[in-house]
Amino acid sequence: MNNEAIMDVMGREGSQGEVAQLISQGRIDPGAMRPWVGKDGKSYVTTFAGGDAKKPENYKSVPINTNATLRPYEWRQLDEVLVPISESRLNGIKDLISRGLVYNLGNAMGTTVLEWHDVSDALEAVMTMDGVTRGLNDRQEFTAHYLPIPIIHADYEINSRALAASRSLGNPLDTSMAERAVRKVADKLEKMLFTDLTYSFGGGTIYSYTNYTYRNTVTLDTHWDHSGVTGKQIVDGVREMKQASIADYHFGPWVLYIPLGYETVMDQDYSDSKGSNTIRERILQISGIQDVKVVDTLTADNVLLVQMTSDVVRLVQGLGIQNVQWEVEGKFITKYKVLTIAVPQLRSDAENHCGIVHASFA
Repeated sequence: MNNEAIMDVMGREGSQGEVAQLISQGRIDPGAMRPWVGKDGKSYVTTFAGGDAKKPENYKSVPINTNATLRPYEWRQLDEVLVPISESRLNGIKDLISRGLVYNLGNAMGTTVLEWHDVSDALEAVMTMDGVTRGLNDRQEFTAHYLPIPIIHADYEINSRALAASRSLGNPLDTSMAERAVRKVADKLEKMLFTDLTYSFGGGTIYSYTNYTYRNTVTLDTHWDHSGVTGKQIVDGVREMKQASIADYHFGPWVLYIPLGYETVMDQDYSDSKGSNTIRERILQISGIQDVKVVDTLTADNVLLVQMTSDVVRLVQGLGIQNVQWEVEGKFITKYKVLTIAVPQLRSDAENHCGIVHASFA
């Protein structure tokens, strides 16, 4: 299995990657990529018939010609490894989801690129004595932007002999490869948000917090893990970042993201003389800062203060993380993928005001 999850993209100018090309051609339906073996030995897929998606009676089994290899309970065993692993790794992505900063695509398979607009300011109030003099009547201007829609996936195989042995002996299915694939997909999502990853395709660009063009940058004097740093110096640095956000017309609420090297620094006493608060607790006393989060994909000596509102950042999501079966045509090989369609979208207004503050150290 590859050490990294693969990111295929679909854009206005075409598709890049095997999965993206098949999806854009309408040849992939994720619902049909989970065939299962029935008690009669035939292959089926489960389709949604409409109504309440939570009611089992609204689903039906449809026979297919695809060669299924897994039984329903074996699919469930693979799916059970998705949630705990993906949640343990998706600190930044989970923040977006928990705060409702998600834009769900209505047709993820048919969406090759997300087009979105920012709007310029317009009109101006005037002050007159008669109320008759006409004020300015300028019009708002709409500017179109484009965002590539990635398909992030990691491949794995289930040994047919091991599968047969688990069935005959009644042992649970070995899900170690599926767990590893989930970790790779989760890592890729976090890196898209926190590392120096930029990807341009189809007229649009995917940015991260650390390289978004319109983010606010602050240079702090003292490294937070320096042996002589004080709690006050760290808190003053956070206040400077907050002021940079306010100066760019973004007033919170914020989350402070720090790299792994600052985790234990946050647990130190804010004051050597008082010892009543840790540095983390003192930061959380700053108005508008809701949380301090450690991100293991954020490189050393980089700190982020992000306003957690949809006009600053949101997760564009078309397909949640899930297992699918993957047929390699002409090779008679059945593989499996952990697959998701998702991308973080960073945003600024028409005047390039932004609620992301990126601090580094001199």
